[in-house]
Amino acid sequence: MPAAEIDVDVPLTRALLSEQHPDLADGPLEIVAHGWDNVMVRLGDDLAVRLPRRALAAPLVEHEQRALPALAARLRAAAPDVAVPVPVRVGRPSPALGYPWSWSVVPWVDGLGAETTPVADRTPWAGAFGRLLAAVHAPAPDDAPPNPVRGVPLRERAEALDPRALDERLAAVPPGARAAARRLWDRALDALDHTGPGVWLHGDPHPANLVVARGEGGRPDRLAAVVDWGDVTSGDPASDLGVLWLCFDDAGRTACRAEIQARANGGHGWDEATWARAAGWSLLYATNMLAHPDLHPRMVPIGRHALGALLDESA
Repeated sequence: MPAAEIDVDVPLTRALLSEQHPDLADGPLEIVAHGWDNVMVRLGDDLAVRLPRRALAAPLVEHEQRALPALAARLRAAAPDVAVPVPVRVGRPSPALGYPWSWSVVPWVDGLGAETTPVADRTPWAGAFGRLLAAVHAPAPDDAPPNPVRGVPLRERAEALDPRALDERLAAVPPGARAAARRLWDRALDALDHTGPGVWLHGDPHPANLVVARGEGGRPDRLAAVVDWGDVTSGDPASDLGVLWLCFDDAGRTACRAEIQARANGGHGWDEATWARAAGWSLLYATNMLAHPDLHPRMVPIGRHALGALLDESA
């Protein structure tokens, strides 16, 4: 039986490259991210190796490998300055090396995680992100990668079916704000369901999956890449649109939403029911980020900002 988790290090990465992509095996390697699901190993100046470190994450890399080539041309046309890490090489399980999962070699993009930048400084690239999201949200094929918790109708989520699940979420909300949070959630559930075809979804487009780089003024105010497509799937676009509260202040949300509305859904934009559901999704994301401060401390400020923005807007 394959191991549930594997300690991915530089020697293992080099051995996999030597076995399957020997022309890349002599480049310098450096572990730059050791995440909950994947390890990112920088390869030279221009590439990185993305390897699952646990069994639960292994299918997500395969989902990226399937979906990103199908999306790449449309995304480049919509936002040519924003990189999407389409795999340039694909790695497969190696029985000889005891590594049981698929892995990828992807382009390396220099920059910072957007979550490390002031929220107000994100407005300059909010429009570019809106254009890219609108391009992502095109009708998806029936065999798009499945994801049981993203893109589904909100009424099918555990928080809608089990009052205890909602109570657990709202435990992260300050007591004085819980009634307002429940009203926001109820409005999201009361909104009409998505009735068109399921669209492609990034699945997890929060600020830590957005890379920003320095623009002409030397500030990190240019969207350079949208990464970590492991949750890519299809369904209700509201699932992705919840990111607007996670990422932006009022000015940034306005700019991002304007670009989305000008391009999404065949140029018709999304209806108010979609945006009401998006706020419900954002509430789920924000409370989840606040619920695990020890495991994911960098997510706490994202959740705190989103919760405040949601409650201010719905007041």
